[in-house]
Amino acid sequence: MTLRDKLNADLKDAMKAGDKRKLATIRLMNAAIKDKDINARTDGHDSEKLPDSALMDLFAKMVKQRQDSIAAFEQGGRAELAQQEREEMEIIQSYMPKQLSEDETKAAIQAIITAVGATTVKDMGKVMAELKAKYSGQIDMGKAGGVVKSLLG
Repeated sequence: MTLRDKLNADLKDAMKAGDKRKLATIRLMNAAIKDKDINARTDGHDSEKLPDSALMDLFAKMVKQRQDSIAAFEQGGRAELAQQEREEMEIIQSYMPKQLSEDETKAAIQAIITAVGATTVKDMGKVMAELKAKYSGQIDMGKAGGVVKSLLG
């Protein structure tokens, strides 16, 4: 079952169960996927639908947006809106692979550094490209960049 099929099945289940938060979040996710598909077609890609790995990147961006919103709402004293964002973030994360721990991330990065033969910070692009290909959706690439620099630096 593809990720799109799972989303559509869960959408129907949320409708039947009357789970408004999950229903709204899955609809939001589907809209983002359709937007990404349309952009891919206009960019000249032949395939109609993006693969699940590209959807993981999209979901990771959606989670990051929710984290930023939570911080802003908490700073502004809007606890109810922060809680709503947390609930949406949990639903989105349920469709993503398990996030690697800090130690697992370091081990994965070290293995990739060894595999690509990186020795200096100039090789960071190769390491990050391989990391994104193998661990898309499992590692926060923003934090991974710092770890790669520290290991190569």
